[in-house]
Amino acid sequence: MYVIVEIQGQQFKAEAGKKLFVHRLAAERGAAVEFDKVLLSDKDGEVKVGAPVIEGAKVVCEILSHVRGEKVIVFKKKRRKGYRKRNGHRQNFTEVLIKEVVA
Repeated sequence: MYVIVEIQGQQFKAEAGKKLFVHRLAAERGAAVEFDKVLLSDKDGEVKVGAPVIEGAKVVCEILSHVRGEKVIVFKKKRRKGYRKRNGHRQNFTEVLIKEVVA
């Protein structure tokens, strides 16, 4: 069984026991969080699609850690003009473990 859940504006495929990296959540390590914006659920071939969400469905997660992603290099250049700009960025993520899917 899996569900498609929206977490902070992004959609993720969630299954019980899996780990996800989502944008940084404002919660402590070890805390339990629930996401109730379930857009689709599939249980052994029986698909339910919400309009826009499925009523009563939720995903229960536990926060494992707060981490930073790999560095992304942003390089801008205009040819023959002598313009070059180099910048780096590291995104903050939260690793969550999906404990239970209620659909």
